[in-house]
Amino acid sequence: MGAGGVGAYFGMRLAQGGAEVHLVARGRHLEALQQRGLLVRSPRGDLHAWLPATDDPSVIGPCDYVLFCVKSFDTLDAAKHLPPLMDNQTTIVSLQNGVDNESAIAEQLGKPPQVMAGVAYVGASVVEPGVVEDVGSPIRLVFGEWKGTKSERGLGLLRACDAAGVDAEYSFDIGRELWSKMAFMCAIGGITAASRMPIGELRAVSETRKMFRSILAEVAEVGRADGIDLPLDLVDRYMALADQMQAGNFSSLYKDLVAGNRLELEALHGAIVRRAARYGLSVPACESIYSLLLPAALRAEAARRHDRTGVLPPAESLS
Repeated sequence: MGAGGVGAYFGMRLAQGGAEVHLVARGRHLEALQQRGLLVRSPRGDLHAWLPATDDPSVIGPCDYVLFCVKSFDTLDAAKHLPPLMDNQTTIVSLQNGVDNESAIAEQLGKPPQVMAGVAYVGASVVEPGVVEDVGSPIRLVFGEWKGTKSERGLGLLRACDAAGVDAEYSFDIGRELWSKMAFMCAIGGITAASRMPIGELRAVSETRKMFRSILAEVAEVGRADGIDLPLDLVDRYMALADQMQAGNFSSLYKDLVAGNRLELEALHGAIVRRAARYGLSVPACESIYSLLLPAALRAEAARRHDRTGVLPPAESLS
């Protein structure tokens, strides 16, 4: 559900491994998937397949797994469309940015046991309707049960990933994985979006490297206050990852910003700022990124409402 860069890429790979895969998409992307099939361009080798695609989950019916890959701001709306895809054996696996999506899905469904958490590392995005481009960065899936237990459903998904040649890991501490990615997304997303510059130029400037480290450290501090046992070397680990990235890489937050799309700002920096206030913590780097990007986020929300209604909302309602 949500056949964008993440959903379409892993859908394609799982289908190549023998799984029966359906894509839930919308708009021009859906039309292209139905008319021309899905094309994944990748330095690992291009892939093309005709995968069933629809915007109506009821035509698919109950599934073993639903990879829930919509943007965080669409979580509640998309979760309302999950019931036709579910029976008592269905597992919803959230592969989204942020740390609050799983609880939101579970609350919407009223079925917390059927929701698993996951983290997707993939440099893929929709570059034109029906076409997903993989930039060649390391690709990995991590998922697990909230209680840190082993489950047959988790092992079943792991087997499907193995059959597809997808690097996947069953985690016994998925909260740590979610918060670790949260730290990295806040850092690289915030820095590239606020500066409108690629990671290569940013990491070469000592002042910007310092801010990158500060964001990582702030998110880690908030995560620990939230009860997550994050690794002590988290900051150094993700600084090293940033140094290994291709110099021209940008974040998905940057790409949405320059395209005028809605931003996942509230699920990332906004969530950190709010939690920090709750715990009495100081997060000046995250607050700076949040304040710099908030006007663009509000403009995108206003444009969306205008598109839906034809009437621009009054300024006081934009937040």
